[in-house]
Amino acid sequence: MSDVKIPSAVEVKLGFQWQGLLISILVGVGIYLIPTPEGLTPRAWGMLALFVATIVAIIAKAMPMGAATLVALVISGLTGLTPIKAGKDEVAMLSGFSNATIWLIGIAMFLSRAVIKTGLGKRIALYFVAKFGKRMMGVAYGMALADLVIGPGIPSASARGGGIMYPIMQSIADAYDSKPGPTARRAGAFLAIAVSQIDTIVCTMFLTAMAGNPLIAELAKGQGVEITWMTWFIGAIVPGIVSLILLPYLVYLFYPPELKDTPKMAEMAKNELKAMGPMSTAEIILALDFVLLLVLWTAGDLVFGISATTSAFVGLLILLLTNIMSWKNIVSETIAWDTMFWFAVLVMMANALNKYGTISWISTHISNYVGVFDWPIAFTILVLVYFYTRYFFASAMAHISAMYLAFLAAAIAVGTPPIIAAIGLGYTSTLSMSLTQYAGGPGPALFGSGYNTTGQWWGISFIASIFSLLIWFVVGGLWMKLLGWW
Repeated sequence: MSDVKIPSAVEVKLGFQWQGLLISILVGVGIYLIPTPEGLTPRAWGMLALFVATIVAIIAKAMPMGAATLVALVISGLTGLTPIKAGKDEVAMLSGFSNATIWLIGIAMFLSRAVIKTGLGKRIALYFVAKFGKRMMGVAYGMALADLVIGPGIPSASARGGGIMYPIMQSIADAYDSKPGPTARRAGAFLAIAVSQIDTIVCTMFLTAMAGNPLIAELAKGQGVEITWMTWFIGAIVPGIVSLILLPYLVYLFYPPELKDTPKMAEMAKNELKAMGPMSTAEIILALDFVLLLVLWTAGDLVFGISATTSAFVGLLILLLTNIMSWKNIVSETIAWDTMFWFAVLVMMANALNKYGTISWISTHISNYVGVFDWPIAFTILVLVYFYTRYFFASAMAHISAMYLAFLAAAIAVGTPPIIAAIGLGYTSTLSMSLTQYAGGPGPALFGSGYNTTGQWWGISFIASIFSLLIWFVVGGLWMKLLGWW
């Protein structure tokens, strides 16, 4: 017992920010104390109060997201809002942990660690920069192609944009002596915003490219809309490719780098590839595993009757058997386990809100305001409000959890075809990530490099957002018309 160190009062630090926690408590209690509105049960109103308080705690960063959802989980169980053993009209407290979508995103995060660990992600990025990097636009398109290739298997915009693309972007800027300050516009300022826009587009193209996308699919299921990996990809392929071609060029036009030609960049990338040597056995196995997963995710459910989650387990098992990842690696992947935990709790709470009638009540009020218009106009209004409210959220998950389900139900209520409503708002959820430097993904790392001011980032990103919405909802809308979705 003499070896046990008991922290002194000075050493003990609270596991939360008391101001944020106080605000979330006051918001939750304040809502709960309001008399239950007509059309809702006390349980539905209590669940809404707890849910809003949890979202406020996440936004205010009162505590880590996993911890905030744990508090909500315990309160929901203690108050009987979600009992351990659910009855006919109840939602079980731990029901989210058995959800297949949650395991899909968790396993995909394990796989993404292997891509970074083996160096395969860096090799792919350097290959495309070496091929197209003789001009600055070529560098941007090279990074876009690299992100597109690795995007389906890395469900983290931060891991791809911040862990793989950002160091390469920084190397390019350094090679041309582009530093934060007077020389930022030489290369670094353009590349930082271009990489942010590119990563956002790739996140929107694949169900497994961003952790929020499977959450969207799960929430849509509660409204009777089934979004598979293939459905998401088919809807996104045309507007996604158009966006990858046009948006980097638009950033180039509105925010041009001083350097247009970058011949030594391609040479530098080639030299780095040479220094890495030939592909290792681990990289080759991982690449083949990656191809197998893409085949299973695109055709497995239809042809072989294998679900996307089962396919992900197969991919992970291959990495375990070949020792590319050890069980210790998987157990120690704290970000994945943390994501799976708060994901499960948020899904449970969303399901409870839906089952208890809260979402229907909220969507009715929203649809009353826009229901006077035909559905295309009403849906456009809902999309624009949903998209630009992202300025108030520093977390994709908080934004999706707080607003997606209610806006989806409202869109369906005004006559929007369910698949258009579900997948359109889903794409909007991810596209809005590029609006600010704090909205998620690689933004904090890229903006933190110091090449852009807040005004520059917001201004260029706002202009890009207008073109982005036009591409996804005009070009994408016509594409979905050809698919027969509306």
